Amino acid sequence: MAETKSPPTTVRRSYKMTALGATVNKLTRQTYGQRGLADGAVIHNWPTIIGDMLAGACQPEKIAYNKGERGRGTLYLRVANSGLATEIQHLEPLVLERVNSYFGYQAVARLKLIHGPLPEPAPKAEPVLRPLSNQQTDALAKELCNVSDPDLKAALESLGQSVLGRRSKIDGK
Repeated sequence: MAETKSPPTTVRRSYKMTALGATVNKLTRQTYGQRGLADGAVIHNWPTIIGDMLAGACQPEKIAYNKGERGRGTLYLRVANSGLATEIQHLEPLVLERVNSYFGYQAVARLKLIHGPLPEPAPKAEPVLRPLSNQQTDALAKELCNVSDPDLKAALESLGQSVLGRRSKIDGK
């Protein structure tokens, strides 16, 4: 019998531009999946899920499930200090409710707290303000001409420049 050869497989390359977020998601999916955190959405959305106050005090490490199950797991939270850990223990029902509401089913049934330092939060970028036009500067000065307290006037002027600078950026003026 004659042996048939299969055609060599070729790798299809795409040179089109893709969003960086989609590429990063593909790269991190396996790591997050091993920790039970799906595609990392829990980590990225943690402040939205749990609230800003608690998000600053703890961070999800992993979700561990019993073998063969995808529900009623244990959420491991890294907590910065013991005082906060006690507070989070008292808030456990609230934390579980919020996490399960995010998933849409009872994904987590217990919390396990890990004491240790939290990673430094990424610095927030300052909004870029456009310089005010002469017309906007004059209008702001006219509004503040009756303010007699120099400290208050300086604070209001700074606030006005910030608001008008942002507004002009949004409106495209």
